[in-house]
Order: sequence, then C-alpha cells, then structure tokens
Amino acid sequence: QLQLAESGGGMVQPGGSLRLSCAAPGFTLDRYAVGWFRQAPGKEREGVSCISSSSSRTYYGDSVKDRFRISRDNAKNTVYLQMNSLKPEDTAVYYCAVELDLLLRRCVSSDFGSWGQGTQVTVSS
Repeated sequence: QLQLAESGGGMVQPGGSLRLSCAAPGFTLDRYAVGWFRQAPGKEREGVSCISSSSSRTYYGDSVKDRFRISRDNAKNTVYLQMNSLKPEDTAVYYCAVELDLLLRRCVSSDFGSWGQGTQVTVSS
C-alpha cells in the first residue's frame, strides 16, 4: 500500500562499497521502523539491518555486522545502508521494509508490512 523506492544497487568488486537508499515519496518515515532484507537465488530472505523510528536502536545480521551501517536522515526522508568490504556472499536483491510505530526489538521480516521492489547488489571480480 505504501510506496518505497530502493536505489543504489549495482555491481562492485569484492572489497568495494555501496550505499543503498530507501526513500518514501508519499509519506514521512520518522514514525516508521525500517529494515533492510536480502534474498539470494535459492535462499530464504534474511534480515540485514533494522533501525528504530528514533534511530536509538539498530540491529545487524551476524554476517554483516562491522561491515554495514544503517542510518536515517529525516531531512531527506531517507534511510541508508552503507555497505563496506563487500563480499561475493553479499550478492542478493536488497529490499527496504517499513512498519509504523513498531517498537523495534528484533530484525525479522514478519514484523514489517510494507515493502519496496528491491535493488540488485552484485559483488563479483
């Protein structure tokens, strides 16, 4: 029902960086918890990172902690996922998801009701 626009995906070499953006053209994100999830071919969707509406809490999947950072810029109504030290295993379609007034205690897809179309990230040499 809500429109989300992911961008910033592409193809990079191992060790490279990308910054994904999740924008909401039709509504403001300041009361929404936001999550980034990814799905590779033949694999289940997994949680990458989530951020609370106030940005006071963040969560990272074990495979990306210390490499990825989620942040929020309310002035731009955008949530970012900075991805550094990318590995081939990070190759997937990355999705942004939001949920209004969610008290963030975990980073799981079932807590989020509105999803973007996804952006492809490919890490290959």
